[in-house]
Amino acid sequence: MALNWTMLTNNRTPVPLQNEMTITSVDAGVDLTLSIPDTPPAGSSQSGGSGGARKLRAMGKIWLTDQRLLFASSPAPPSINSGSSSASSAQNNLDTLTIPLPSILSTKFEQPTFGSNYLTFEIKPSPEGELTEGTSALIRFKDRAMFEFVSLLEKTRERAIYMRRQQMMEDEAEEGLPSYSLPTQSSSVTMVGSVPVENPPGYEL
Repeated sequence: MALNWTMLTNNRTPVPLQNEMTITSVDAGVDLTLSIPDTPPAGSSQSGGSGGARKLRAMGKIWLTDQRLLFASSPAPPSINSGSSSASSAQNNLDTLTIPLPSILSTKFEQPTFGSNYLTFEIKPSPEGELTEGTSALIRFKDRAMFEFVSLLEKTRERAIYMRRQQMMEDEAEEGLPSYSLPTQSSSVTMVGSVPVENPPGYEL
């Protein structure tokens, strides 16, 4: 998965991958909080470091496809600040998030007595994706129930994991197959006249 790397169209919808199919979407009122326990320093390519824990939050839209869970924040009003403060804000901005479904390690749907329902899940980071081990997400919907979306997410995630495992098994099976070679042909053939002794049926001179 990757933070702020999702390719979007001009109207801020995700550019689909090859053969990707959208299952469902929520077009507004999605509250996403991303907790990154320890991040590498800015500009570092390492997967961990002393960059400090971060908690990013944004409101926007969410899409569930047969391959990914995607989030795009709603456009923010222009900031009147400038200089280093705006640069620092940009580094801590949650604009988009892309999560391959097999990278969602676990999910938990909470229905508290007081307060709105919410979904939490842990994310397996990808190299160069700007997330680290232990990263988790919390999602709330502002104006609609979550149960249907969570149910679809679980079913689609399980299928994506199953399909990935099947592909891995097929790849391993292909790698384990013995290499095929043609049988060794004899260089000597017994001839009677100009006809092989073991000539095939229907062979004529």
